[in-house]
Amino acid sequence: MTDAHALQEEEARYQAVLALDPLNKGALEALVTHLHDESWRVRRAAAEGLRRLPGASEAATRLVAVLGERGETGARNAAAEALVGLGDASVAPLIQLLSHADPDQRKFAADILGQLGRRGAEGALVGVLADPDLNVRVSAVEALGHVGSEPGARAVEQLLKESSSLLRLAALEALAQLQWPPPLPVVVPMLAEPQLRRSAYRVLGLIPQMAATELIIRGLSHESRSTREAALAALGIQVGVVDATLRAEIDIEVRTALKRIPDAVAFVAKAFEAEEVPLRAGALVAAGALREASLAVQAAEAAREDRLLREAIRTLSRLGSEAGRELLGRMAELSLPARAAAAQALLELADPSYVPALSALLEWAEDDLRAVAVKALGRTQSQDAVRPLVMLLDEPALAGAAVRALGVLSGGCREAVLRGLEEAMERKPSPAAVAAFAHAGGVTALPTLRRLARDADPLLRAAALDAAVDVDPSVGLELARGALVDESSRVRAAGARAVGRVGDKLASALLKRALQDEDIAVQLAAVEALGECGTTERVPDLEVLVRHPDGALAGRAVRALARISIVRPDVLREAAHHADAEVVKAALQAGAVSAEGVALAIELLGHAGWDVRAAAARVLGDSGGRECLNAVQFALETEQDTLARRALSDAVDRLSRR
Repeated sequence: MTDAHALQEEEARYQAVLALDPLNKGALEALVTHLHDESWRVRRAAAEGLRRLPGASEAATRLVAVLGERGETGARNAAAEALVGLGDASVAPLIQLLSHADPDQRKFAADILGQLGRRGAEGALVGVLADPDLNVRVSAVEALGHVGSEPGARAVEQLLKESSSLLRLAALEALAQLQWPPPLPVVVPMLAEPQLRRSAYRVLGLIPQMAATELIIRGLSHESRSTREAALAALGIQVGVVDATLRAEIDIEVRTALKRIPDAVAFVAKAFEAEEVPLRAGALVAAGALREASLAVQAAEAAREDRLLREAIRTLSRLGSEAGRELLGRMAELSLPARAAAAQALLELADPSYVPALSALLEWAEDDLRAVAVKALGRTQSQDAVRPLVMLLDEPALAGAAVRALGVLSGGCREAVLRGLEEAMERKPSPAAVAAFAHAGGVTALPTLRRLARDADPLLRAAALDAAVDVDPSVGLELARGALVDESSRVRAAGARAVGRVGDKLASALLKRALQDEDIAVQLAAVEALGECGTTERVPDLEVLVRHPDGALAGRAVRALARISIVRPDVLREAAHHADAEVVKAALQAGAVSAEGVALAIELLGHAGWDVRAAAARVLGDSGGRECLNAVQFALETEQDTLARRALSDAVDRLSRR
C-alpha cells in the first residue's frame, strides 16, 4: 500500500468518526472500536466523540474496561483521555478500579483520577497509599498532589518517613504542589540526599520560619550549582509566605551569603532566564539584597509574570539611583510590563539626575507612563524639574498631575516653583497654573487671585475663586459674592460651589438667587452647595426642585435633602414617582433608613426599570425586617433580569437570617 493510499484511508476513518451521530444506537461501541485505530488522529477524534454521548456513566464504565486491554497501549491511552473528558461520570468507576487485582490497573486509575482533579476521589486515593505495590502508591501520591485538601496532605506527609526514596520524592513534590509545609525536622535530613534535595528545598520554602530561612541561605553557598538554584527557588517561595517584618533580616542574610560566592551576580543573572517562576522570584530577592544595578533590566523584565510584579517593583526600588538611570536609559527596550514596573520603582528612586530622562518620557504616547514621569519629577526635588512641569499645565490630560507634582516639588524648592509659575502666569495663565500657584504661594498668592477674579477670561475668574477658597475661606467668600452675579454661568457655578465649601451662615441667602438661575449648571452647583453646608432655610426650595423635569437637578435635590437629614415622606414618595429612574434610585437611597423608605422599596420591587428593582432589593437587604421576606421572594420568582435577580437573591439570603 502506498503512503498516499494509506493517508487517504486514514482520512476516511477520521471523517467517519467525526460523522458519527452520538445519539445513534451503537455509537458507544463504534467509538470504542475507533480507540484502537493505528492513527492517533482517529483515536483522538474517538475520545472527543465519547464526551458527546448522552450516557456518560455507561461510557465511563465501558472505557474502564478498555484500560485492562494489555498490549493495546494506544487504545488504553485514548480511553484514559476520554475518561478525563467525561469528568464527574468517570470518578465512581475509577475509584472501583483502584481495588482491582492487577496493580497496573490500580496505577492507571490513580493516574487518571489525578488528571481529573476531583476532590471526591481524595478519600479513595488516601486509602491506596497503603497499597502493596510501590508504583501504585507513587501514582496515588502524585494524584493527591492535584486533588488533595488537608486530609490528603496530612496522609502524604506521613510518607516522608518511608524508606523508599521514590515514595519520599513523590511525597515532597505533592506537598509542594499542595502548598503544605511539613515539619522542619522531617525535611532537614532529606537536604543531604542528592536525589531528594531539590524537592526538599521546594517544601523548605513553604516553612515560614527563620530556621528554614537559614537552611535555605546556607544552600546558596553550596558547591553544587543545582543546589544553589534549588535554594534560590526556595527563597523565592518563602518570601511569599514569611511575615513581612522578617524581610529586612532575610535580605541581610542573603546579601552576606551571596557575597561569599565569587560569581554571585552571574548566578543571579542566569536565574532570571529560568522557566521556573520560584527561581525567578528568588533571583529578584537576591538582586535586591545584592543592590546590584546591573541586574535592573532583568529584574524589571521579571514583571512579565503577573505573580512577580510586586516583588519586581520592590527589588527595583532597592537597587539605588544608578539602577534608575539604567532603566531610564533603556526604557524604550523594555516590554510593557517591565516598563510599568520600572516606572513605579522610579517613584521610589527619584533622583535629581533623573530630570532630563524623565522629561524625555513626557514625549511618549503612553499616558500611564507619562503620568508616572510627572509624579517622579515632583519627587526629584530638583529646580530643573520646574520647567517641564509648568509646561504641562496647558495640557488637559496631565495638568492635574502636574499641579500635584509642583505641590510636592515646592516642599524642597518653593522659590523656584513660584518663579516658574509667576512666569507662566505672566505669559499665558491657565486654570491649572492658577491652582498650582495658589498651592505653592499660599497667602502670598491672594493679591494675584483677587486680580484674576476680575480677568476677562471666565475660566480664570472661576479658577481664581476655587483657589482662593483653598488659601483663605474668608477671601473666597468675598470673591464668591461677586461671582454669583457674574455674567458667565461658569463663574456663577464656581461662586455657588465656593459658598458651599465655606459653609458660612449667610449661605442660605447667597444661594437663593443661584437656585433660580437661568442656567441649570448653576442650579446644580447651588443644590450641591446647600447639601454640603447643611443649611435648612432653603429646604422648601429643594422640595420644589424634586419635581423638576430635569432628572439631574431633581436627583441632586433629593440627595441634598438627605444630607441635610430632612426628607419628608410625601417628598420621598413624590421623588419615587419621578419619570427619571436615577431620581427614583436617589429616593430609595434617601429613605433607606426610615420605615417609609422600606415600605417604598417594597412598592418599587414592581418598577418597570430593572435597575430600580435591584436598588429596591438592596435597600430591603440592608434595612428591611423579616416581614419583608415574602415580598422579596415573590419578586424573585417573577424576575427575569439577571442582575436584578442577583440583588433579590442576596436580599432573600440576608432577610432569612434576621
